[in-house]
Amino acid sequence: MTMLRIAQSFSLLTLAVGALAAGSAAAGTLDDLQKSKTLRLAYREDAAPFAYKTPAGQPAGFMIELCQAVARDIAKQLNMPDLKVAYVPVTTADRLDAIVQNRADLNCDSLTQTIERRKVVDFSVPTFVDGATFAIRNDGPQDIAKLAGRKVGVIAGTLTEADTRKALAAVHVNAEVVAFKGFDEAMAALERGDIAAYFAGRAMLASMIKGHPAAARILLASTFLSIEPFALAMRRGDGDFRLAVDRALSHIYRSGEIATIYSKTFGPNDKPTPTLQSLYMIATLPE
Repeated sequence: MTMLRIAQSFSLLTLAVGALAAGSAAAGTLDDLQKSKTLRLAYREDAAPFAYKTPAGQPAGFMIELCQAVARDIAKQLNMPDLKVAYVPVTTADRLDAIVQNRADLNCDSLTQTIERRKVVDFSVPTFVDGATFAIRNDGPQDIAKLAGRKVGVIAGTLTEADTRKALAAVHVNAEVVAFKGFDEAMAALERGDIAAYFAGRAMLASMIKGHPAAARILLASTFLSIEPFALAMRRGDGDFRLAVDRALSHIYRSGEIATIYSKTFGPNDKPTPTLQSLYMIATLPE
């Protein structure tokens, strides 16, 4: 009888926890926004041109501009002209935790949507598409096969780190992968010749090299190791909020506002690739 009571008590406790969780999910982000009047956006401070902190301490970048546009659209959807935006700085290590632990509502980052990550968070429709490649010095090897026996750099904890290891193994190139904390550290190592190549997303590499003092001595390889679809991350199971975000993105894509955001970030002379243009056409959901 004692074991039966314990089993029954455990069952009731499980149901109670489930009910509390269901109640929390039922409330959802949109209900929270109505109360707090603030949409919390997670962003990295070192992921230019997608998300970064300016010298004045302000968040900036393509994903920041896009999320601000999403916030304005959601404010219209909810008839909340007083909806504010708050920024939550994160790193590559804790950016998903910030969403799961309810420290932020939306991740505005160069975050690639993957099957593994979808076990943890939900994603919006795609927001960008990029591919991993590598930077070298002018006198460096442009052929990935010639990196055998050399050291190559990546940013620790990124999807590019895993893709680089897989790509090197796939072509049987035995190179030592060195993980760095950030771009400046990796670029300094590349300039000194401590590493033969630095692997990252092409758009991020191109933007960072453009403004770097050693830009004239750095080249971008033409090789793509992967195709990475970016998307905005949010808590799992909140269908109403995901619908509001996808509706906002569809409005932004359909109206052409996305072109203004792209031009503001990358410059008026930089045009989106045909692949990226096709992405925005395909990702736009009809009403």
